[in-house]
Amino acid sequence: MSTGTGPRALTRRTLLRGVAATGLVTATGCGSEGASTSFKEAQRTGTIKVGFANEAPYGFIDETGRLTGEAPEVARAVLKPLGITELAGELADFRQLIPGLKANRYAFVAAGMFINPSRCADAAFSIPDYQVESAFLVPKGNPKGITRFTDIPGKDVLIAVLTGAVELGYAVEAGVPEEQIVTLGDQDSVFRAVQDGRVYGAATLDTTAAWLLERNPGSGLEKTEPFPHRSEPGVGAFTFPRGATDFVTAFDTELRKLKKSGEWLRIVKPFGFSERNAPPPDMTTDQLCGDA
Repeated sequence: MSTGTGPRALTRRTLLRGVAATGLVTATGCGSEGASTSFKEAQRTGTIKVGFANEAPYGFIDETGRLTGEAPEVARAVLKPLGITELAGELADFRQLIPGLKANRYAFVAAGMFINPSRCADAAFSIPDYQVESAFLVPKGNPKGITRFTDIPGKDVLIAVLTGAVELGYAVEAGVPEEQIVTLGDQDSVFRAVQDGRVYGAATLDTTAAWLLERNPGSGLEKTEPFPHRSEPGVGAFTFPRGATDFVTAFDTELRKLKKSGEWLRIVKPFGFSERNAPPPDMTTDQLCGDA
């Protein structure tokens, strides 16, 4: 039945390191020789090295070998007016992205990383890029009426979560019995378990659910309305070395223009993002960093 083992070292999310639906993760990186880890040098050469974690739909390698996803595509649009036209990706485990940044392996991180005080102590962040909530993948019509974790206890259902994902902790915190939680190792397995009826539904991030549905038309599944954990959604941004003030300022200026023009929304929609994923204009990185 359940392979759930309860929450453990939970980060904001632990998604498939190998990209949903493609199964393509053979590269140790997709960087090019000569790509710069310096903003000023990258403006001269036109190419900058960026860290990513191969997590769809945030930042991943597609079937053609291109670095894409919400964060890389937004970054391309932001950097173009700054004279930087090429991203050279450097693949890293999500937990190693900030250590790699501090070790000068890349100039910044485009992986949809959540802003939180502990990370702000080690890195600098752009203005908020997006916000995201949780959702369930369920059969069309949602006959069991599962829309929150608190709907699960007492109902004869199994819910799948990705191994190590934040949703595992959310479920346990909400009182979902362990025997009703099935942990699976990758996004595709989670999706197929729901589609095949081995579990009733799957708990994931709303953007991930939208991505999976878009990549699997005619699946017979739907996404429930997104909901926040506790009261606030998670907020993602681009991550820079502490002290990279000029780079962050220039990046923020162009990102604000992108959002104001509506171009940001056009870029992110193919990756399952929508208007509801846009952070409020008055939300600031300083607020999210707290006293860090």
